[in-house]
Amino acid sequence: MELFLAKGFDATTVDDIAAAAEVSKRSFFHYFPVKEDVVFAWQDEFGEALAQAVAARPGHETPVKVVEEALVATVSLAAYPRVYAIDELIRQTPALHARDHLKYARLETTLADALIAREPPTHERFRSRILAMVVVGAMRLAAGAWRTQGRPGSAQDYTRVAFSIVWTELAEFIAAGRG
Repeated sequence: MELFLAKGFDATTVDDIAAAAEVSKRSFFHYFPVKEDVVFAWQDEFGEALAQAVAARPGHETPVKVVEEALVATVSLAAYPRVYAIDELIRQTPALHARDHLKYARLETTLADALIAREPPTHERFRSRILAMVVVGAMRLAAGAWRTQGRPGSAQDYTRVAFSIVWTELAEFIAAGRG
């Protein structure tokens, strides 16, 4: 990651990465089929941390509360300057920007699976999948807005604001649709 941040993604070769990591090129490809995978490996860790945070929430909490608290806790782990630099690298590199969409799809699946794991086996899983879809979509929009606004306040505070907006807007959609 340091090489990508210093030299740029396109200017950094697999040979550069292998040399910096003191591994052979073959070893590199054993772990990362393409160099884009290096950039997105840390994002998979975010999904795993989110799933663990969901699993750790008390059993009596509603799924909405579980997701909000788990996401606020996980965002706090990922909110540091290097992540912001990586985010910039992704947004400024076409190959990475296109691949960024896959990150959200994976995160949605990971979150849905974590929510489903909390449910009784006979429970309808559709609700958990919808909740994961809404939350990840809202997270994507909120991250973009937070970035555009110059990252005001903490990531945790902004996450809470985003959840408040999402739940309010969804309630208004429901109310308008039934009126």
